[in-house]
Amino acid sequence: MKHLITLGAMMISMHGAVVRPAFAESTPAVDVGSGASRGETESERDSRMKWWREAKFGLFIHWGVYAVPARRGEWVMHSEKISVAQYRAFAGDFNPVKYDPSAWAKLAKAAGMRYVVITAKHHEGFALYPSDVTDWDIADATPYKKDLLGPLLDAVHKEGLKMGFYYSQAQDWVNPGGARKFFEEGNGWDDAQKGSFDAYLKNLSAPQVRELLTRYQPDMFWWDTPDWMNQQRAAPFQELMKLRPGILTNNRLGGGYRGDFATPEQYIPITGVTGDWETCMTIGSNWGYTRADTRLQSTADLIRKLAGICSKGGNFLLNVGPTAEGVIPEQFTERLRGVGQWLKINGDSIYGTKAGPFQHLSWGCATRKGDRLYLHVFDWPKDGKLHVPLKNNARRAVLLVAPDKELPVTRESERLVIALPAIAPDSSDSVVILELEGEPATLPLPTNGAKATASASQPGQDPENALDGTDGKRWRAPEAVKTAWLEIDLGEMVAIAGFGFDEPKGGWPRIHQKYKLEIPAGDKWLQLAAGKTDGHSALQNIKAVTARKFRLTLICDAGAPGVAEVQFYRAE
Repeated sequence: MKHLITLGAMMISMHGAVVRPAFAESTPAVDVGSGASRGETESERDSRMKWWREAKFGLFIHWGVYAVPARRGEWVMHSEKISVAQYRAFAGDFNPVKYDPSAWAKLAKAAGMRYVVITAKHHEGFALYPSDVTDWDIADATPYKKDLLGPLLDAVHKEGLKMGFYYSQAQDWVNPGGARKFFEEGNGWDDAQKGSFDAYLKNLSAPQVRELLTRYQPDMFWWDTPDWMNQQRAAPFQELMKLRPGILTNNRLGGGYRGDFATPEQYIPITGVTGDWETCMTIGSNWGYTRADTRLQSTADLIRKLAGICSKGGNFLLNVGPTAEGVIPEQFTERLRGVGQWLKINGDSIYGTKAGPFQHLSWGCATRKGDRLYLHVFDWPKDGKLHVPLKNNARRAVLLVAPDKELPVTRESERLVIALPAIAPDSSDSVVILELEGEPATLPLPTNGAKATASASQPGQDPENALDGTDGKRWRAPEAVKTAWLEIDLGEMVAIAGFGFDEPKGGWPRIHQKYKLEIPAGDKWLQLAAGKTDGHSALQNIKAVTARKFRLTLICDAGAPGVAEVQFYRAE
């Protein structure tokens, strides 16, 4: 599956194989959020979250026995329906004699990352540490015999970084009773997998979580996935978190426990995410090491992803998959070091920043600290004029790499125009610091207050849901309909130069929809843009056009067309 996302004027390729299809959004949230369950005040929660909110950039490590077959990533056992006995035999070749935890920690630091998360146990059920409750672990099932987690945690902390453990609390394809996605509870593709899920949670999963919390004292716990979980089953795991005061958790435990942050996977939400959130993403096609993985994002892609995520208030957790010998492939380390070099110069525009005031900028994005905006310019203007849609005035503008040389700033109607030098300082992302007078004042989105109609709708999933300002509700056509349109009336003529939409979430299959955007032209419709979503969203710049009404047509061959939220963007 190939994911394409446009961020500003940049087309970014995200090659997401169908490797980790479970997503915590499918679990309805109830009022058992992390802060509520801890009895925290808002200020106490802010204090606990402070390091994570300022860190912005972390290293994800997917490592396990799946590095031996080195095909289809960490989902190879499930994808190929490999028997338990055959899969366990792979562990005999999992011998990470070249593992150097100090080098891994130093690499994360050199990449500008502030925390590390490793798969203590993935869905294959294999533990990277000596566990007292199973022999399916590094000490008993492999020739290596030694703990992998403790040395890495020590090395990461020595470099001044935080350490987190990913743990698959429900899915386990080797240990009896574990969950298996797409199977009914108690079923699997091998009789050796059969067993009680509740017994599995009680006798293996919960004890391992206790081991990890008490032996290693991590700073973060990263659950994945909530298959077969409910509130009753999830509650003991939430209770175990009290063993590690101050620990952070994500939103994939299940049972309605929202954790401390949301986790969009392999994409950047067009409309952003309410509250704390972190996009996790691969450099190549898979999370676990895959020998034939050659479709890799470039260093520039990753820098722009980092800036784009931070511009919407999120963190970026970027993944590598080491080999069975314990080596992080050079093509990954090269890119990480490249991002780190950029951050050495431009880190002030990332670390400790908050979301910028803009939903979309055709030339890039913006992060913020107080009255200072960091304008991340991906597409350097050929005429030397950077248009910034702000009503308020600027005190000064400078390039981050040349803070002593002010750039001329003028006003044209409801935008500032910054005169830039002819050549961009950095072809990946050149940062302009813009200091403002007062709070950033932007024009409202043209879709705010707009009206929507549709060719067909499911009950309770009406067209106005696509314009309610959140992605929590949706417009969706009836199941039998494969082509449907959403018409949007802005109420007045507006010059539009871009649009974006998030697709429905909450258990909705990740289906690529074809789309086209049109405006009325006499008794016909004139097409402005067309494309295909990445299964999550679409974002596209268009040649500026002034119109009042727009029609977004969606074609969905494998499900009903739908939209969670639509936004139009003014010409700058």
